[in-house]
Amino acid sequence: MLTPFHLAYHVTSLDAARAFYGGVLGCREGRSTETWVDFDFFGHQISLHLGTPFATTNTGKVGDHMVPMPHLGLVLLLPDWQVLADRLTAAGADFVLPPQVRFQGQPGEQWTMFFRDPSGNPIEVKGFRSMDEAFAS
Repeated sequence: MLTPFHLAYHVTSLDAARAFYGGVLGCREGRSTETWVDFDFFGHQISLHLGTPFATTNTGKVGDHMVPMPHLGLVLLLPDWQVLADRLTAAGADFVLPPQVRFQGQPGEQWTMFFRDPSGNPIEVKGFRSMDEAFAS
């Protein structure tokens, strides 16, 4: 049984977070105060608090690419992934790893993209033809 997760992390500006998470990603805003804001992050709850974002380094080797660690990830069905990739591209997102397919023709074939929010928090979004593929080996 899949259930929503809750994740809280720091951002440097709530206005920039609202513009990105709400405007670009299309997440519905929930409760907020002067120091934090909640979003419905594709069925999950994220709480963005004013503060210094966590440190990251490009130490995650995936194929031929080094990706930011740690990072927040999301798994979508491929049509929803493509809609989000198109939204990010249209918004001029600065991709760490642009939208692409990996493990093509193999179990677990997936589409992926890495980008950062305005505070530098890295996010990976994967797309699968079927959620059963998410755990294929």
